Amino acid sequence: MRIAALLVALIVACSHASAFAGDVATAQSVIRAQEQAFVRDDATAAYSYAAPAIKEIFPAPDIFMSMVQNGYAPVYRHKSFEFGESKTDGGWIAQRVHIIDANGEAWEALYTLEQQGDGSYKITGCSLLKAGQSV
Repeated sequence: MRIAALLVALIVACSHASAFAGDVATAQSVIRAQEQAFVRDDATAAYSYAAPAIKEIFPAPDIFMSMVQNGYAPVYRHKSFEFGESKTDGGWIAQRVHIIDANGEAWEALYTLEQQGDGSYKITGCSLLKAGQSV
């Protein structure tokens, strides 16, 4: 009986870890798709990955792209863009990204994503700090 209970607990834990890994992989694919849209200067595609709250603040793709170009240059243009640690809490995911900008300077970005009613993930924000700085 104890072995059966242990086995059930192990299966539940593994399925939760698998779901977590799947959600993180999905969130990373959303971030990567937006990053690639920036590389192509495709404002419409980049904007499509933004959460509704972001779209309320920036009501058109060109306005959103201008904000990214002016306020998030390391995200917009970079030499490298590598995923770091991620955390999940219900329908929210926080994903760190290590960035080397076009000038060779290191940055840390923290993306947040929220699962939408249709099951997709949309980017709710991005905080950007030079590597080594603290908040």
